[in-house]
Amino acid sequence: MSNIIQETSKAIADIEQKALRETLESTLVDVTPPPDFSQPGNIAWERQLHTMQDTNRRRTFPIEVYLPKLPVYHNPLPLVVISHGLGSDRNTFAYLAKHFVSQGFAVAVPEHPGSNTSQIQKLLEGLADDLTPPEEFINRPLDISYLLDQLTVIYEGRINTKRVGIIGQSFGGYTALALAGAQLNFPQLKVECRDLNKSFNLSLLLQCLALESSETTTNLRDERITSAIAINPLTSAIFGQEGMAQIDIPVMLVAGSADPVTPALPEQIKPFTWLTTSEKYLTLLKGGTHFSFLNKPSSNIPVPEAAIGPDPKIAQKYIKQLGLVFFSAYVRERADYLGYLNADYGTQISDSRMPLSLLRSLVVGQL
Repeated sequence: MSNIIQETSKAIADIEQKALRETLESTLVDVTPPPDFSQPGNIAWERQLHTMQDTNRRRTFPIEVYLPKLPVYHNPLPLVVISHGLGSDRNTFAYLAKHFVSQGFAVAVPEHPGSNTSQIQKLLEGLADDLTPPEEFINRPLDISYLLDQLTVIYEGRINTKRVGIIGQSFGGYTALALAGAQLNFPQLKVECRDLNKSFNLSLLLQCLALESSETTTNLRDERITSAIAINPLTSAIFGQEGMAQIDIPVMLVAGSADPVTPALPEQIKPFTWLTTSEKYLTLLKGGTHFSFLNKPSSNIPVPEAAIGPDPKIAQKYIKQLGLVFFSAYVRERADYLGYLNADYGTQISDSRMPLSLLRSLVVGQL
């Protein structure tokens, strides 16, 4: 445990130094101070509830669609999908959906039935045996693909479902990366899960469940997903280096240095070095935990105050800013926003209570 803590601390220090060097080298869009992208837009919006019924998988799940109230739709609305983590629900990232829709995005928020708040409640009450059914590793990405199929029909011509951004947290981060092209790596998973009882990586408890699934699908990529943000994702065993290297679209990995559930070093920092796409970003929140970005779910699942860490509003402000910039650049294809996706902008929005580092590049040899 001591070695793991020391390795993580050294890696975080290395990233901070690398971010400092990139800050000196990068050029921010010539606006000082930069716009406050955490402020809500002035577009009125509405929220619509739909029930998805995928008869092929015998799976029913609700989704909420946030739509701007625009008088005339000259172009299809840009779309962002939000995938919640294990034990969360549609409310967990409502603050982010409201922020995006106020800026003119359509936002779709599904609730994954086998890994939502209800599943964890059943586990706590002794009504379920596992954190989640092993098939959820396949069903979650398929939920998003089915959702996009249905939105294409329901909102024909109003929403652009051919160029979609996705953002997910924890198990939702896994979901986002799988749809982005990361391939499941069952041989790697078998190796990593042999000594599960000797590991201090709690996320392996979830990742190793995938071995119990009867599904053998490894490629869950959806070509309609053209950019992805993965917050606190689990990656190391379920994808491994070979699986992560298959992603070829813009992607951002977001890590918290004090995350004991999906630890930053094995699950986000090292996997970032495995990415081969040229448009990749690593965001590290010093002091951030696994729960820093979360709004409270509808049901009351106990989370110790110490596990929440510094004021979640800090992390939520970060993801509003970075999410809006990232998806404006890669979903709306606004090149003028690319100038904010660098270490200099990360430094300018950083809050000393939870400092932020934003990197464009990192190799194993620099850790």
